[in-house]
Amino acid sequence: MVYASVCIVAFLVIMIINYEVLNPRADHRYFIAFKEYRRFLLSVLLFIVLDIMWGILDATEIMFWLYVDTVIYFLSMALTVILWTHYVIKLLNNHKWFDVLIHFLCQIYAIYIITILIINFYKPIFFSYDTKNDFSSGTARFITYEIQIGFFLLVAIYTLIQGGKRKDREGWRYLAIGAFGIEQLICIGIQMYYWAVPVYSIGCLIGTCILHTFVFEDRKVEYQKNLEKLLEINKEQKEELGSAKQSAYRDSLTGVKSKNAYVEAVERLNGSIAEKTIKELGIIVFDLNNLKEVNDTLGHEAGDQYIKDGCMMICKRFAHSPVFRIGGDEFAVILQGSDFSVREMLISAFENEVEENLENGKVVVASGLEILVPDRDKSVEEIFERADKKMYERKKALKEMK
Repeated sequence: MVYASVCIVAFLVIMIINYEVLNPRADHRYFIAFKEYRRFLLSVLLFIVLDIMWGILDATEIMFWLYVDTVIYFLSMALTVILWTHYVIKLLNNHKWFDVLIHFLCQIYAIYIITILIINFYKPIFFSYDTKNDFSSGTARFITYEIQIGFFLLVAIYTLIQGGKRKDREGWRYLAIGAFGIEQLICIGIQMYYWAVPVYSIGCLIGTCILHTFVFEDRKVEYQKNLEKLLEINKEQKEELGSAKQSAYRDSLTGVKSKNAYVEAVERLNGSIAEKTIKELGIIVFDLNNLKEVNDTLGHEAGDQYIKDGCMMICKRFAHSPVFRIGGDEFAVILQGSDFSVREMLISAFENEVEENLENGKVVVASGLEILVPDRDKSVEEIFERADKKMYERKKALKEMK
């Protein structure tokens, strides 16, 4: 029963430290690829429950249910590997060829594990129990573990490489995720030869603690800081709205900067580009999908609210950058400083939120990001034109998703 007791402790600790992830009412906006991570975490809990049952059944020597639990045990273990890879590729979301490769390998692996376990029922090539309930490993079990190690190694190396390329906090999070993969493959390697010890369950406990501390909580702290900054900006905006001079530079519907303010900002930036005193500059162009449909079916008041909701999405995500309403349903953000350095993380998180909104019938905003190319771009307009083109491509893609 010591085996089952260790697994019970692992189960309880994972449940406690991941309460916010498992709680459907919690705010998860700061957690990129949340759905994928939550599915992975649930698969881990399912695996540990089966591990607990294995420890109990092995002690009670109930042959039939011990065999059934062992089959489901290996299936759930494979599921944790597959869902982990899905989470990582959703998190990175930047190399389509890698996504396609991993999805293909996962499908092949799922077919393999199911087929092998079915064959094992007739011919014990994976595992078997003798009359005394003693467990014996087959060749297929070692091959399966080696495949799982290969999955974790491939994804971990890829994630570590991507993390090493970044110099921001997201890079450190990628390194933590890569470290989780290395830790898991080590645990599988040990479990391969020491089947009577719940090594993989212990590894899941250690790994999820790493993710909770260095990924989940770290993003939460960053999100809270950004939210505090947003509240400060909102306070400043209210004070500015009280000034007649500032009213011309503030959009009356949304409260963000107006097209006049954008034109003035562009003129100032064009001067800096001409003098070559600026090296880091990004422009994001936004356009709301379905506004005409909302106006036609629900009325212009609903349309105005739709614009406000879209604007709030943009403001929350790009809290450190000025947001401009440059048309009826068009917005622009000028990225500099800290937001520019984490632009890929911000735009990826924004696009993930948009795709979730698309599924849930909420506001949908197409976006396109482009950055200054020194010694080639002569004006902000050139950057804007490229970003605008990307935005329309994204707009088309979102309509196809719908």
